[in-house]
Order: sequence, then structure tokens, then C-alpha cells
Amino acid sequence: MIKFLDIGINHETAPVEVRECLAREETTSFRVLESFRNLPCVSEGLFVSTCNRVEMFCITPRPDEARRQMISLMARLGGIPEGEFTGMLYIHEDMEAVRHIFRVASSLDSMVLGEPQILGQIKEAYFQATREKTSGVILNRLMHRAFHVAKRVRTETGISDAAVSISYAAVELAKKIFHELQDKAILLIGAGEMGELAARHLMRQGCSSIRVANRTFERAVGLAKAFGGEAVSFEEIGPQILEVDIVITSTASRGYVIEHDLVKGSLRKRRNRPLFFIDIAVPRDVDPKVNTLENVYVYDIDDLRSVTELNMEQRRQEAVKAERIVREEVLKFEKWLKTLAVVPTIISLKEKAERIRRNELKKSLGSLEGLSPEQRSAIETLTVSITEKIINDPILVLKRKAERPSRDLYLDMARTLFNLDQEDN
Repeated sequence: MIKFLDIGINHETAPVEVRECLAREETTSFRVLESFRNLPCVSEGLFVSTCNRVEMFCITPRPDEARRQMISLMARLGGIPEGEFTGMLYIHEDMEAVRHIFRVASSLDSMVLGEPQILGQIKEAYFQATREKTSGVILNRLMHRAFHVAKRVRTETGISDAAVSISYAAVELAKKIFHELQDKAILLIGAGEMGELAARHLMRQGCSSIRVANRTFERAVGLAKAFGGEAVSFEEIGPQILEVDIVITSTASRGYVIEHDLVKGSLRKRRNRPLFFIDIAVPRDVDPKVNTLENVYVYDIDDLRSVTELNMEQRRQEAVKAERIVREEVLKFEKWLKTLAVVPTIISLKEKAERIRRNELKKSLGSLEGLSPEQRSAIETLTVSITEKIINDPILVLKRKAERPSRDLYLDMARTLFNLDQEDN
């Protein structure tokens, strides 16, 4: 009987030190799949290793032995005594293991719900399994269904729509203010990581240019070069505000870098063009009074966090729909799996019918000399048609019973009535 087994650790069950031990070498995946090939208790296997999870999935006729072997393999790979990490393991079997794979591929089991990277990582794990020949009919079907489920979740829910990182939230807000980001100019003040990331995302969304100001001018030059932009000095911030549309501040200054009067004085020359400040610094770089000016929008780190928390809540609501899709797909896969039980009998039935047809045709054609090739072909077609029609109804019955409790009874009847077991022997 086919059994599914999934054993692993993730960001919720194990600290990063343990996950690193299991995933630290580039050859780990190859070594695991090679071990799978040499384990008689593993029919097909998959190894997934990301920064947040390490897990082994297998199809096995002997689940107890496979479980022992896989845990032992994990311990050897990580150089960790089994007793020190078995309490961190999660183990899923059969349809629960299938459900787990579907959830992982759909990013429902990710640290950041709805993040898109995990699907590519699962596809890469499957690619390695196919390359190392540890995948077969069952795993191939399972993984392609997992990719299908992930696609359904992404297209039928909004689980990935709302930004949940500070930098993406800044992009989302910028789009609400300007609608279109094409031709918008950015001024990046400071060299903070999140500020740089926000600027990078905005440039990818179509912003036309970027200027970089930093107290250390060499750093400004380096960052500007990385963006294909222009470095400006701190003393030029005032004139730059006249020209740009989006200002990202991310400095370590203890006081305000952008004062109320500085912005107010530039508004008339800007002719009411909107000005968007993304203040990611702590303490803040932009005087909160700036936000009271007309057509000026200031969002600080707390505002951005509020946006990401709101968006994460939206993702959690969408996850309810996604879980329903996963349940539907697990039932479909289970249904397909049950049909596999009748396949050997159907194949035997077809093979016996074909054998009889060919033998009888050979006898008959031997006594029908003088037939033209066309006539022989017509007789061949006739016998194929008769044979297929005779076995069609029994095959349909077996397929219909594949998911019923009476399946084994009908399989026994078919094998007895058509004498298939003697034929197979």
C-alpha cells in the first residue's frame, strides 16, 4: 500500500542554529536524494531546504522503517544527536502529508504569509528530485498538483496582494498618492537599509530618477552609482525638494533633517505638485508639522508598520479561502490515488483481451488467403473494435468502484471472472 511521509523542521519548531546545521552545505540535497535511492523503504523522495525549513518527503511501502531512516539521515546530515532535535520535528503522514505539501507550496506555512519565493524553492526541490531520479508517477503527480494549488491560491485569493514589508508599503502608499510612478523623481537622504530598499522598489516601479544625499559624500556617490542616479550634498537638500516628488529619509540624525519652514518655503515654487515623504528613521528625520502642509504627505515608520499590519490581517482573511482550496485539492488527489488501485486489473484485462484478439486473428487470417491489404486492415480494425466494446463495460464498472468501499470485492470478481490471476502467473 502506498504511504506518504513528511518529516521536517521549520521556523516555528526549530531555532535557526539547528536549521543551519541541516542546510549548511550545497551538496546536502544531492546527499539526501542519493540516500533515498539506496533506501529500499523509500519508493520516491523529495528534499526541501530553505532558510526557514528543512524537510524530507517520501512515498514508502514501509512507513515505520522510512521514518527511522529519515530521522537518522537528518541527524547525520546536521551532525546532531537524534535526541537533541527529534522534539523539534513535525511528522505528517498520508493525506495530512499531502495537505502539508500543498500548504507549503501555497505559502500558507511560510513565516510571511503569502510570500512568493517558496513556490520557486519547491519547484527547484522537485527539479533536483527529477534530476536525481528519486521522483516517479506518484511524486510527479503530487508536485504538479501542488504547483496547480499554489496557482489557484494566488489567482483566486488576494493572499499576495497587500504589501507586508515596510519598503513595499512605501511603494503602495506612493501609488495611492501619485497613481502612476512613471516620471517621478526620488531624493534618498541617508544610507539606511530600509530606505535604500524602499528606493530600490520605487525605481523598479518606474520612478524616473534618483538623487542621493548622505553626510558621508563618498557613501552618497556609491549609492547613487548603484541606482544609476546622482549624488548631492546635504547642503543641497533644500533646492532638491523643489524638484523631486518622493523624499525617503533614513539617517541617524538626532534632530529633524527636514524642517517645516524648509518645506513650506518650497511649496509655491512647486506649484502644488504633491510631495511624499517616507520617513523610515528613528528618531524621525521629518518634522511632523510638515504633514499639515497642503499637498504634502508624511509617513513615518509607525505609519508604515500600521499599513503592513493591516495588510497582514487582510492576508490572514484571504488565507481562509486558500485553506478551503487546499482541502478541495487534497480530496481530488485522494480520489486520483484511489483510482490507482484498479489500474493493474484494468491493464491485465486489456492485455488478456488483446492477446486473445491477436491469437484468434492470426488463426483466421491463415485460412483467408487472397485478401487484399485493405481487407486485412478492415478485419483488424473490426476485431479491435469488438474487443474494446466487450471489455469497456467491466472497465467502467471498476473505475466507478475505485473510490467505493466495495472496490476490492469488484476487483476480486473481475480477476476471477476473466481468470486474470492465472494469466498474470
